[in-house]
Amino acid sequence: MERPLILQMQGITKVFPGVRALDNVTLEVREGDIHAICGENGAGKSTLMKVLSGVYPHGSYEGRIIYRGSEIAFKDIKESEKAGIAIIHQELTMIPELSITENIFLGNETVNRGLIDWDAQRRRTVELLGRVGLAIDPDTPIKRLGVGQQQLVEIAKALSKNVRLLILDEPTSALNETDSANLLELMRGLKNRDITCIMISHKLSEIAAIADAVTVIRDGRTVETFYVEAGQIDEDRIIRAMVGRSIENRFPAHESHPGEVIFEVDGWRVEDPNIPGRLICKDSSFFVRAGEIVGFAGLMGAGRTELMRSIFGRNYGVYLGGSIKIRGKEIRVTSVASAIRQGIAYVPEDRKNLGLNLLDSIRATIVSANLGGILRGRLLNLDKEFQVAEHYRDALNIKTNSVNSGVSTLSGGNQQKVVLGKWMFTEPDVLILDEPTRGIDVGAKYEIYRLIQQLADQGKAVIIISSELPELLGISDRIYTVFEGSITGVLNRQDADQEKLMRMMTNTSKSESNAERTEMLYGVS
Repeated sequence: MERPLILQMQGITKVFPGVRALDNVTLEVREGDIHAICGENGAGKSTLMKVLSGVYPHGSYEGRIIYRGSEIAFKDIKESEKAGIAIIHQELTMIPELSITENIFLGNETVNRGLIDWDAQRRRTVELLGRVGLAIDPDTPIKRLGVGQQQLVEIAKALSKNVRLLILDEPTSALNETDSANLLELMRGLKNRDITCIMISHKLSEIAAIADAVTVIRDGRTVETFYVEAGQIDEDRIIRAMVGRSIENRFPAHESHPGEVIFEVDGWRVEDPNIPGRLICKDSSFFVRAGEIVGFAGLMGAGRTELMRSIFGRNYGVYLGGSIKIRGKEIRVTSVASAIRQGIAYVPEDRKNLGLNLLDSIRATIVSANLGGILRGRLLNLDKEFQVAEHYRDALNIKTNSVNSGVSTLSGGNQQKVVLGKWMFTEPDVLILDEPTRGIDVGAKYEIYRLIQQLADQGKAVIIISSELPELLGISDRIYTVFEGSITGVLNRQDADQEKLMRMMTNTSKSESNAERTEMLYGVS
């Protein structure tokens, strides 16, 4: 028997100055379903959910919303939460310095005789954490938790408000495979408790594994809805609906022609900035050739990001030793500015905190790492700034009405493109990309893969960190693996598969002799 509808959104239209973000969108969600929403970056997915949850209040959009049989008109997010609707945004919203308990009950405190009842809140927090499978002290500060654990706390917070409809915006974008699997299993558990979930995601394999229905949105309009029981969920069909065309291969065909070794790191040793004596980079050595794309694989916490951030101007950890060479010449890179001058660029995984100033415009952001490139004498040439920004807007297909718009107005994927454009404008010899396609739809990923290949074809040395092994296998010429701060091996793409990489990432592959290890890491015997 078909379950009744818990939600109907009819003719939803939302207009921002100069942009029609939603145009007559319809959405129907059945009670108890896990309903996925797909679409390219900027398609309107997050905007639609903000309309539903009251972030954009009634009166700021056109159309009707019927929830549990009644038309609703939320004035703010508090009203939607009171009705049992909760949203977990892609960028987590908790306060790092506060404890788990304080974050869960912030703005919704348990009060007894005019005072906060901390004991009652802690007991309730332990109960909620148990429901999401997290066994941890409720007084633990949020800043001490991993991203996966923070995501679970966000869900526990939603459950504290007796949620009936839970909205998750890219819930697994920042998680490793284990944490992603745990979160999907939790969603199945919520479904068994008759909690309806709406999930925005670009990970089609996860959608196919968990969703009861999928709605595709393109350019602010509803394209179509697929239902699992009708046997209609098909990844290729979803892609065609998302991008308006067929993508035969997820990765562009590319023939690599590596040249001489352009970038070498030898014996790199870095200490944890918070725990003296703990090494986060243990005598790491690797090289990249001109025109080569080299991937770095490892489980979350393995030390991939720490290694690259420490190389990029020693901006993470305490440097203990090791050398860097570019084109055979040893260089000193003691600051981010010196790294840029030496021809090294780094696109960080945390774009909002490390890659962008959200108060800046798109045009100012794109030129910010290379102001010398737009100088006229001693003054900034604003016409050149505009021309550069327009060039990268077009080259990277950044969806915006104007490069004068603030980067804060862009979707997460388009913000990532702006960060990429910023570093491409420095014209580096070595480009380090940390999770370059996180939160980006399949069509935009294809575009970025082509850009990465074009950079390699120009003779750049390209390094990619990714938590998605299929991505590394699809784009890299060679792949290094990292485990607990150590590089455990390297494989050519034609010799690599997910099983081999996972064994090396968990350090469970058979041990090699020193000679074999030297040959594997450096390609010499």
